[in-house]
Amino acid sequence: MIQAATIQAGDTAFVLVSAAMVLLMTPGLALFYGGMVRGKNVLGTIMQSFFLIALISMEWVALGYSMSFGPDVSGLTGSLAWAWLAGVGAAPNADYAATIPHSVFMIYQCMFAVITPALITGAFAERVRFAPFLVFSLLWAVLVYNPVCHWVWGAGGWLKLLGVVDFAGGLVVHLTCGAAALAAVVVVGPRRDYGKRQFFPHNLPMTLLGTGLLWFGWFGFNGGSALAADGVAATAFVATHMGGMAGMAMWILVEWWHRGKPTTLGAASGAVAGLATITPAAGFVTAPSAMAIGLLAGAACYLGVMLKARLGYDDSLDVVGIHGLGGLLGTLLAGLLATKAVNPGGVDGLFYGNAAQFGIQALGVLAVGAYALAVSWALLKAVDLAMGLRLTPEAESTGLDQAEHTETAYSDSLNAGARM
Repeated sequence: MIQAATIQAGDTAFVLVSAAMVLLMTPGLALFYGGMVRGKNVLGTIMQSFFLIALISMEWVALGYSMSFGPDVSGLTGSLAWAWLAGVGAAPNADYAATIPHSVFMIYQCMFAVITPALITGAFAERVRFAPFLVFSLLWAVLVYNPVCHWVWGAGGWLKLLGVVDFAGGLVVHLTCGAAALAAVVVVGPRRDYGKRQFFPHNLPMTLLGTGLLWFGWFGFNGGSALAADGVAATAFVATHMGGMAGMAMWILVEWWHRGKPTTLGAASGAVAGLATITPAAGFVTAPSAMAIGLLAGAACYLGVMLKARLGYDDSLDVVGIHGLGGLLGTLLAGLLATKAVNPGGVDGLFYGNAAQFGIQALGVLAVGAYALAVSWALLKAVDLAMGLRLTPEAESTGLDQAEHTETAYSDSLNAGARM
């Protein structure tokens, strides 16, 4: 442990602001998802993301932070030495960030823990009861997010020691939630009448507002992961924008060619695909490489979303095709395009003379993907058996807002059309 006198005010302020920006991403996600569902489900969908701010923050203080970043136990998890934030105060912790208070690092990482299970909710939107959802989310945070976070980012984590790199959450956030989303669509099943009629987003302007908030927050998500106001943060900040804008551009071009017209939903989806895919590589790649990653993301994630129709699974808001595939692709591309020229503390990828890095990244993808898929499936089956995940047919017809929360987002005249 180093002394509090080494704290840098600029770094501390930067990470605190970044933490606030990442927190804003969860309400942004709530709006992003809320606009894409039918009007009878908008409040229930927003609530699933919004309430996790409280639930997961409490879990993080009690044991999540200690499990994720606490003193290592066999490379698999942190001990509970820091449970309830024991010993987590104003002095920095040299294992993670030498120029900011330990408590600042803790609260910054808390915001990542909050948004990750919220991302899963898009997969089973419009058909899961609120109480079982909360139980699943809490258990998932403890048994999936916390261990994987320690593997990849924790001091002594086994994947970290093998050399796997994940700058801001391609594995820890996007691949884990994508694997959980895949398990969820299998266990929960499709929405009523899925495949028999189309389900139209009820408020695309809301989705675009959510996209803007996510994009803004992503600068804190990726840039803040440098944990200092320095050149690496600048690299990640620039790469974030390059990835997001290139993902949006490519998605629109592919959609225009494939469907004949570009759509606003496509623009939002492409931006998020690019942002998710650049995340694991953001602090390790040049701006042109970041743009290339975004372009690949826009095309690959579009194809991934199209594939669900062929495979017949109901991933309502495309969590698997965007976040899961994006996290996987970005992690592998970091193994190709990372260079110490932009981040001396990082790694060189295959294209910069280190062929082994691609294999190391692939191992990280396989380990995290398989673990998250298996444990998520088991948790979903257990919660379903104990409590019943799925809304009744009558409640699903009525909608989440009335059935689960006795609320209505809009007046009766506006809500009538949105119920369909």
